[in-house]
Amino acid sequence: MPPASNPLIDTFGRIHDNLRISVTDRCNIRCFYCMPEEGVQFMQRSEILTFEEIEHFARVAVSLGVNKIRITGGEPLVRKDLPVLVEKLTAIPGVNDIALTTNGVLLAEQAQDLYSAGLRRLNVHLDTLDRERFHQITRRDDLPRVLAGIDRAQQLGFGPIKINAVAVKNLVEPDIVPLAQFGRERGIEIRYIEFMPLDAQGLWDHRKVLLTDEMIGLLEAGIGPLEVMPDPDPRAPALEYRWKDGGGAIGFIASVSRPFCLNCNRLRITSDGKLRYCLFAIEETDVKGLLRGNAGDDAIRQVIRDVVWAKWQGHEINTAKFVAPPRPMYSIGG
Repeated sequence: MPPASNPLIDTFGRIHDNLRISVTDRCNIRCFYCMPEEGVQFMQRSEILTFEEIEHFARVAVSLGVNKIRITGGEPLVRKDLPVLVEKLTAIPGVNDIALTTNGVLLAEQAQDLYSAGLRRLNVHLDTLDRERFHQITRRDDLPRVLAGIDRAQQLGFGPIKINAVAVKNLVEPDIVPLAQFGRERGIEIRYIEFMPLDAQGLWDHRKVLLTDEMIGLLEAGIGPLEVMPDPDPRAPALEYRWKDGGGAIGFIASVSRPFCLNCNRLRITSDGKLRYCLFAIEETDVKGLLRGNAGDDAIRQVIRDVVWAKWQGHEINTAKFVAPPRPMYSIGG
């Protein structure tokens, strides 16, 4: 049985204080490693949690010790009136950190309203600075809009801004160094993410993963030496490095080659109200029924505790026992 009081702990002693909230499964680009180009079946609008339901769940989670929230999608900026939700979440006592992950296509138009609502931290998904390759990956010609969004966010004072780049072998090798140079020039940390088995089309296999050690080799050959960041946060998902010449930091999400499961402190709620203890979880627990059925907060707290207590040790990508989750990434939430 899970403990009946804080902290929110699992059977491996991991304390959970980080909640990822997906606000939509819809997206305005079609990255080949995430979504089919056509025929995507999205959820009915009535199945998606309202802002009031999200706020209610977040308040209950915060009462259990959650203090960090990240808004994700799909693409969260396609959700109408998103700054309204940001304002609701930033107003919850106990929330110390709120961030947003976006592909940046709509960022230039919405950045001011998001900033006014209290958002400061952004992760922008961007795999390449090459317009042709951007189109090849996303099936959309929106690179200028993404770059304009980053410019606008920096002008407004968002920070820190990080760029997330998915590393697919035999595709993005020419982009590794230019992205790092872009980050060094702009004071933006680039985070390279090893390609994970979360696509909707079964495209993933180990041979398509550009591994962290390979990327470090490219970066040191193309720019200069890196060193491990001193005193890293043991619960951070990224392996943090810095340039020895003082040119800033760089990170790697090495989910395939160096999983960080034993330090995981995250919970996720999907846009249709399913609570998950892992991005790769096979099972999930409905909380939408509780939120819409006027269940008391104690009942919601118990479900959160039960889900955390049931959390597995890790996803086992590198073993024969690994089973890909039944939902693709855009439906789970990044």
